[in-house]
Parts: sequence; C-alpha cells; structure tokens
Amino acid sequence: MGETYLSIIIPAYNEERRILNTIRTVESYLSEQSYPSEIIVVDDGSIDNTMKIVSKMRSDIENLRIVSNGTNRGKGFSVRNGFLNAKGKFLIFSDADLSTPIEEVEKLLQCLQEGFDVAIGSRGLKESDIRIRQPWHRERMGRVFNLIVRILTMGDFNDTQCGFKAFTTEAALNICEKQLLERFSFDVEMLYIAKKFGYKIKEVPIQWFDDPRSKVNNIRDSYQMFTDLIRIRINDFKGLYG
Repeated sequence: MGETYLSIIIPAYNEERRILNTIRTVESYLSEQSYPSEIIVVDDGSIDNTMKIVSKMRSDIENLRIVSNGTNRGKGFSVRNGFLNAKGKFLIFSDADLSTPIEEVEKLLQCLQEGFDVAIGSRGLKESDIRIRQPWHRERMGRVFNLIVRILTMGDFNDTQCGFKAFTTEAALNICEKQLLERFSFDVEMLYIAKKFGYKIKEVPIQWFDDPRSKVNNIRDSYQMFTDLIRIRINDFKGLYG
C-alpha cells in the first residue's frame, strides 16, 4: 500500500456508548478511499469498557491502532500523543462523537494539498452547515469564548474549538514540541503556536451536528478555559514557545 497518507486521531475518554459506531463509520469511509490510512484511538485513562470494545475491533480492522496515555491527562495531551505516534503524511484529529461527519475531511485535505499547513473545521463561518444546533446557553458561551480568544490571543478565527482539525506532519510535530496545555484551550494554543511560527492556516466551513451528550461543564470548564487563555499569553511572554 505504500506510505500512510492520512492518520485520523480520535481521543477517547469513557466513550463506550459511541466508540463502536464511530470507528465503524470512520473505517467504512476510509475503506472507500484510494490512499493508505490509519485510525488511532488514544485512550485517556478510560475506566469504562471503551478499550475492551476497541481492542476487540482490532482483529477486524487492520489499520486500527490504540495508543494509551496510561492515566487521564486530558484531550490536549491525547491529541499530542496521537500525533507523535502517527505515521501519516497528513494528520487529523476528530472528536469521538463525530459531530463533524468524517466525510468533511475531504475539505481539510484539499487545503493541505493546496499548500496550507493547518486546516481547521469551523462552525462560525456563514457558509457552515449547522444541521443540529447547540442549546442556546452553550451556543452563547461559545460566542463569548471566541470573542475572548480574539481579544486575548488571536483575532483571525471565527471558531477555534471545533474538534476537527488537520495538519501536515511537519507542522503537527513542531507544534507538539512547543505545546504546554494538556486539557482545556489546547486548540487555541496549537493555533497560537502555528501562527507565531508562520504556518499557513485555513479556516474551513463544515457540516456539523450537535451531540446532546456533551461532557462540557458550562461553569467549571468555562472558567478553566478562560484562565488557560491567560496562560497562553503568559507562556509566550516568558518565551516558553521559543
């Protein structure tokens, strides 16, 4: 089959209710493509049956791999761990709920093929196709967070939090070298580092379906994400990003 063209990284923490369908959906899509690919599920210290389910599927899906964090480290650490273990020319991470259908990967890959280093799925562009919206309070929270991101870190992007982003291997590994946040706002940090070092970034409108089983705690997580934005600016001021 030759060199792996695409690696899809799926961070997973206690995803026993949907990981089976997610992997089947991704594998079905990839099996129809002409290029070699792999699926990497990164276990973030799950305490349910997530890894038992994924392990059983490995006997039927040749290109399915498991990477373990050992303990719960957070989504940012999981994405980084997946990137560092990937073999593909292009790397993409996708949330386990597939709120963005896996077919949308074609839009991001096209951008990377055209010379961009990073392509990010966005719900905030007028061309974005939001099929099922979030509850109004979560949508409002997202808008406020994006406004704070624009003020404190970057004014370039309409949506930094969509869990559907693609990178060239070179960009991903160089960004991972500098990445410090392991949990909240790691997306913003990755984009901040990418922009700081001159990588070409493209924001891409995508189709999106809200999953009501979100694990986000509106109050606790919002506070943590805000403090992480401050940390990004402080880290940069201290020269920690190089």
